[in-house]
Amino acid sequence: MKRFVAIACIALIALTLCPATGSAKVKRDPGGIPAFLVGCCWGIREGSEWNEGADMHWREWCRLIPFVNILMGLWDGVDCYGGITAHEWAEKNGANWY
Repeated sequence: MKRFVAIACIALIALTLCPATGSAKVKRDPGGIPAFLVGCCWGIREGSEWNEGADMHWREWCRLIPFVNILMGLWDGVDCYGGITAHEWAEKNGANWY
């Protein structure tokens, strides 16, 4: 278990150092199983953004990992407490997120 936690922490650190790879939304057909799963796991905002071609940030994918999701929720809360807006987030990470 300790080895898994160490590998997960190293992977998260590596992901934070990676720059955004694109700046345009992906062309995909709306609806279907992927949109259904995204909507079930993350809610209507993520599901509808998925249908419009927006990708999900790696911090949102981490919500699927038990115990890590608590850390990600706190991290998102701290960012929101700091006053970050969706436009600032899109400028920082690329337009494909919003």
